[in-house]
Amino acid sequence: MVSLGDLPYILKNCFLHCTIFPEDYLIKRKRLIRHWVTAGFIRETEHKTMEEVAEGYLYELVNRSLLQVVERNESGRVRSCRMHDIIRLLALTKSNEEGFCRVYDGSGSSSEENTRRLSIQSANIEQLTHSSEVHLRSIYVFENSLTIDPLKSFLKSFMLLSTLDLQGTKITRVPNEVFDMFNLRFLGFRDTEVEELPKSVGRLQKLEVLDAYNAKLSSLPESVATLRKLRYLYVATGPKTGTKGVVVWTGFQVPNGIRHLTALQALQLVEACSDTLCHLGALTELRTFAITKVRREQCTDLCNAIMNMSHLVSLAIMAINEEETLELEELCLPPTLSKLEIGGKLDKKRMPQIVSSFSDLNNITLLALAFSKLDEDSFSCLLELPCLRALWLDKAYEGKRLHFNAMAFPELRLLEISDAPQLSVVVVEQSALQSLVHLTLTDCPELKALPDGIEHLRTLEKLYVRGASKELTKKLQNKEKTNECNEYLKKISHVRRVTVYP
Repeated sequence: MVSLGDLPYILKNCFLHCTIFPEDYLIKRKRLIRHWVTAGFIRETEHKTMEEVAEGYLYELVNRSLLQVVERNESGRVRSCRMHDIIRLLALTKSNEEGFCRVYDGSGSSSEENTRRLSIQSANIEQLTHSSEVHLRSIYVFENSLTIDPLKSFLKSFMLLSTLDLQGTKITRVPNEVFDMFNLRFLGFRDTEVEELPKSVGRLQKLEVLDAYNAKLSSLPESVATLRKLRYLYVATGPKTGTKGVVVWTGFQVPNGIRHLTALQALQLVEACSDTLCHLGALTELRTFAITKVRREQCTDLCNAIMNMSHLVSLAIMAINEEETLELEELCLPPTLSKLEIGGKLDKKRMPQIVSSFSDLNNITLLALAFSKLDEDSFSCLLELPCLRALWLDKAYEGKRLHFNAMAFPELRLLEISDAPQLSVVVVEQSALQSLVHLTLTDCPELKALPDGIEHLRTLEKLYVRGASKELTKKLQNKEKTNECNEYLKKISHVRRVTVYP
């Protein structure tokens, strides 16, 4: 029997907060941590940020079996989790007893006096009573069909809110009433149709999270630069449905005065602008930074700005187009960096210089390259990154042969190679890639055989092949049922899941 009695007070609050999510809901780590931080549950310590403390609490809940891990990333960190049905019932009972949160599913007002948190899981919010309006501080919406009109009317009663999370709703604009909520610390409209943010957002001087990721914003008002307490600023528009190849997101031009947002922990996705690039170096507390539409002549200013960000964990740099060369050989990356994404041509001759600037960074575990135009020699420089756990090469390799020598990438768990039109031979020496779990080869039309040595990859669980040569596809699909095919398939008989498409 799970008991909440021995949970420390802060940990209990973090656990009860999970009752806002619907049954079987996939709870993303980053979203949960942002909620906890802005709810005031987390305190910074001398050696850890609030986010690091919060992640420690998450793992403690997992270790106590109060949350179940659904997915981990390639570095082993929790990506998503959920609450077991029985545990959730226990938590809901406790939440109701203490007035921690009420869940509205449309079956009645289910009003609870003095509750501070409301989880809306129905579009029919007209039935909700406002008896707790004096005390309500947080509203979380989990009903995708909710539109602007009922929401606009409903929000008039809640001027003291500190959290408003409208992720995934069908709203096309943020109700004006929101900009009178002077206590607001979290404003989220991720995955919505919101196209514009008025300058009155500058009135929200306590705002810590502005999450418009995958909304429709293309710009921000200048007043955003006055929100000195902002810790997270996410503004990016996804590509159109059905986009093939490298996925390019649309970012935003940073407002003048961005240098004043010195509390920022995350900033994405910025469109490079020569006038403001130099100001980004003032954002020394950034942990996550992503920039797009970078031109060659802007690289020096960009590198100088990034080298001031001494706490970076995740960095993404995308050129203005796939033919633009990114001159990054002067870039010295901080030892804290874990995830690096680069989209743009890299000078093959300068690859040793580029890689040497971060080859001693033992924390780099994820590397994604697009449009890099690497060949066998320049790719070999990457073998100096022994701690990589995931490597994506998307339209990044133009060589005919790809060779993984003995002991190459001993920690690598995921390898994805896509859109390599000339790649015909992959060689994996014995004792290379000895931790590989997932191998993906897509759009490699000259690839006529499986990687030589794939039979040595005893940890391999998933093999995905699409767009290889007809010869290889036939063998893997084993349509001819010949002895030759059978012998060929024995090489991958240890692989639990093999997926092949023409």
